[in-house]
Amino acid sequence: MIDPRHMPSPDDPADALAAVVALRRYADALERKAVNAALGQGWSWSDIAQALGVSKQAAHKRLAGSVTDEDS
Repeated sequence: MIDPRHMPSPDDPADALAAVVALRRYADALERKAVNAALGQGWSWSDIAQALGVSKQAAHKRLAGSVTDEDS
């Protein structure tokens, strides 16, 4: 788990940018798992999009190919 209390200083670009990459990867993985769970619990793409603050089309386009059960 990434601890936000121990983020590198932006004054150290190498460490700060490495942390950005790690955070993006973590966020992407968490998002995929949460979308899979939501679909498994009967959420619609509209529900997921609303939770993410994006349009249904944007959510589906970005995430449909990365979820386990695309028929949900």
